[in-house]
Amino acid sequence: MPLSAPNKTSSPAPQSISSAINTSAGALRTISFWFAICALLCLLLVDIDISTTDPWAEMGLMTAGALSPLVWSWPTLLSSLANTFAFALQGVTVAAIVGFALALGYRFTLVRAFCAFIRSIHELFWALLFIQVAGLSSLTGLLAIAIPYAGTLAKIYGELFEEVDPAPSNNLPRGKSRPLSEFFYSVLPLAWHSMATYTSYRFECAIRSSAILGFVGLPTLGFHLETALSDGHYSQAAAFFYALLLMIGTLRLWLHKSLLPIYLVAVFYYLPPQATISWQLLVRFVTEDIVPAPLRGQALLSGETMSNVVQWINLLWQQQIWPGLLNTVLLGQISLVFTGLLALALLPLNSSLFIQRRWKRGIGDSVLILLRTLPETLLAFIGLLILGPSMLPAILALGIHNGAIIGHLLGRYTEELNLRADASRGVTLYFYEVLPRIYRQFLAFLFYRWEVILRETAILGILGIATLGFYIDSAFETFRFDVALLLILVSAALNISVDQFARYLRQRLQLKTVPESL
Repeated sequence: MPLSAPNKTSSPAPQSISSAINTSAGALRTISFWFAICALLCLLLVDIDISTTDPWAEMGLMTAGALSPLVWSWPTLLSSLANTFAFALQGVTVAAIVGFALALGYRFTLVRAFCAFIRSIHELFWALLFIQVAGLSSLTGLLAIAIPYAGTLAKIYGELFEEVDPAPSNNLPRGKSRPLSEFFYSVLPLAWHSMATYTSYRFECAIRSSAILGFVGLPTLGFHLETALSDGHYSQAAAFFYALLLMIGTLRLWLHKSLLPIYLVAVFYYLPPQATISWQLLVRFVTEDIVPAPLRGQALLSGETMSNVVQWINLLWQQQIWPGLLNTVLLGQISLVFTGLLALALLPLNSSLFIQRRWKRGIGDSVLILLRTLPETLLAFIGLLILGPSMLPAILALGIHNGAIIGHLLGRYTEELNLRADASRGVTLYFYEVLPRIYRQFLAFLFYRWEVILRETAILGILGIATLGFYIDSAFETFRFDVALLLILVSAALNISVDQFARYLRQRLQLKTVPESL
């Protein structure tokens, strides 16, 4: 979807338009100010200490390992690469089909609510749920990616359908064409390019998600990465890490539309989505394991039973829900503002307004692509090994990944700017010419990433950071599936609330509703 072109005219605007622009600019400054204040207050309440005795020594060992990658088993490396690719392609294919079907009815509140719910639960949480009934199977990997991605694609497709130019549809003779025919001939062709672009981007995301599924035991690159890093085998970890970067970095070279049918046949043949499911265990899981403990075996909801349920929820609220929610929100807000600051600092790297030489700009663009390719969970895990258990590694991981994404897009957006011939250079150009013109687009990108950042914040709990994911992972480890499900629903409710609030802000500030490639 083309980025909206900035204003290229310098002619005086009418007084009413000028007043509206000034009011809008004031609103942007106000919202930015309060977000920054909230982040500063949150920063006072979290643990960002460096607890390792010698982080530089650990970083030196990792650097030495990165410079001397070691493939201890080529069959293992190749099979984990194939599994990562297969889960990603299968998941996105199913998600695109289901997401398209849901997008056709996205105007209905029930469909939008369903899509918001399934995408608000992180892939790793879906994987943890399916592992209980389908084990560490290929079906688990497929569903863990396909379900939340279907909700995301349905949202994007549905909003793209709503924002296409209505002129072709309005020109069709009324009463002589069916709604479905109107859609396929006047709406879908206009939205198709943006749909294809975004789906391609989601596939890149799916590769990262597929790799991280290894953190819960599925045989992808993440499984071997976590094992090697935990054992201090940094040379072996580097080999798997470079394999992941190589796969994502070369997508444009080998993932062509004409070859997609071949790839699809290959991945479904190589890794058919199947699982050995015990229906007895499935029935027990649904009818007993995920039922709140006070309700198990209770035929009637008596006053005593309801009292026990209230006590159960109250205890969980005090010990897990409230601490997890608080830490998730605190970490999410700090990471959001850090993401914004880092994005603004990184945008000159691939902008011709600041770097004229193409080869230098190419290096800067490669750095941004590399940083956005690194999964937040993996970055946070490496950060924990270097800096010790605190929220600092999570803040850095979330900021680096998301800041690089937004910085990359902003740098491309600056190419649309039409500057005066006598425009200043350097810092003056940045703060007085470029930043004011891209700030609306910057906020649109940032608010659009808000829900994503919060989802990742919650899942980082599986690494030991005390967000909701920490308590969810602990509940699964102790087979308290009722507690795990309740906490997952709390996490979903939080993500949905933030998504709706971010959408409200984008509409209130008249920001771009569907940013490209986010």
